Amino acid sequence: MPFLQRLFATAVLLTVFPDISSAESPNFIVIVTDDQSWVGSSVEMKPGDARTRSDFYLTPHIERIARMGMRFTQGYAPAASCCPTRRALQTGQCPARHEYNADRRGWTETYSNQLNIPRMLKEANKDYVTAHFGKWDHRYDEITPHQQGYDFSDGYTGNGTGGSKGSGGPAATPDPKRINTITDNALHFIDRNHFQKKPFYLQISHYAVHLDIFYNQSTLEAFRKRTPGQKHTMPEFAAMTSDLDAGIGRILDKLESLEMLQNTWLILMSDNGGRNDIPKAPVAHEHLNAPLRDGKHSFYEGGIRVPFFVIGPGVKPGSVSTVPVSGVDILPTLAELAGYPNALPHTIDGGSLHNVARGVGDGMVSRRHPFLVFHQGVDRSVVSAIRLGNFKLVKTWAEDRLELFDLDRDISEANDLSETMASKTEELHKVLLQYLTDVRADTQPRRKKKK
Repeated sequence: MPFLQRLFATAVLLTVFPDISSAESPNFIVIVTDDQSWVGSSVEMKPGDARTRSDFYLTPHIERIARMGMRFTQGYAPAASCCPTRRALQTGQCPARHEYNADRRGWTETYSNQLNIPRMLKEANKDYVTAHFGKWDHRYDEITPHQQGYDFSDGYTGNGTGGSKGSGGPAATPDPKRINTITDNALHFIDRNHFQKKPFYLQISHYAVHLDIFYNQSTLEAFRKRTPGQKHTMPEFAAMTSDLDAGIGRILDKLESLEMLQNTWLILMSDNGGRNDIPKAPVAHEHLNAPLRDGKHSFYEGGIRVPFFVIGPGVKPGSVSTVPVSGVDILPTLAELAGYPNALPHTIDGGSLHNVARGVGDGMVSRRHPFLVFHQGVDRSVVSAIRLGNFKLVKTWAEDRLELFDLDRDISEANDLSETMASKTEELHKVLLQYLTDVRADTQPRRKKKK
């Protein structure tokens, strides 16, 4: 039976057998955009600094989220590419434990059974209903959302589901990057569980703004009438971004119309930083991710610093936090808010954002380690990074190169301090190596398997 038909059938049954047992447990919605740059919206990610927003894209609904909750100026994706980030969100683990573990025996079996968001929530309250709509793409582990414990999903989907490369342009139907389809499924899911008074977890994983570029023609025409920016110049990409924003707005409208915000937490983030370039785009006078350095696949800030917002009960509207946070913090946050009854496994690298989000944005996230680690191994050049306090160390393994940056003073990572601050460099390097050793991270370059 198709998904929407199942929802309708369930709703009919509930008119006879309503269930109100779990009305007090909070709802959770996590929206993950794809390849959206830290500066890929019209929100100033650092208030007062015009460089930290797009000078062309318009995203009024992401602006709306910023007004409704807390923006994190130093939000991070767990990785600089999509697949390891998506695993990390489900498990609360740094990708160093699992990134592209094609060469790690037993990982797939472990991954299919370990604690993750849907399993954790069902242990907190058996009535939780979970759903994942949109891009799944946990490459190298062909494990479906259903196998991970989700009650509803679009199945195992990847980039091609949202539009294959080489086929970009106006959407064949009014559904660019499947934004409407994903949103429609999400709205029906919200309606169903609100009617049933069931607590839920809903992850909406958009294909936008990953290439290829699809958009509604009417949206494109509106941007063709606007003056391009110095940094962002391409009307087609601006249109895709705007269509994505409209889908996000429909979710907000639903929550407001059903008066659900008093018991619903919503997190919005991107899976990694934005691209360095966009094919066929007009020449820009500024780097696409400026003032950040580099972009997707890089462990400089442009590759891992992303838009990150939280709305929830007790979160001050329009608040701002400078505390470094990451997608690995989502599972521990939900565990605390849902009343997870057990201690989290020692393999969880994230910590709860609850106190920071409900406070004034100050303090710190209590993790097992006082740092954030980023790592990529198999099938790509081996690169690692560690963020501790204001400092960030980047290690390029093939060149045995260490770079140290003070992000408070140098958001663009233009000034390498590794020689002038040799003791700090060595300190962070030792901490990084010890962590990678402890989690058995793959630090050797691998040759891609021939097909």
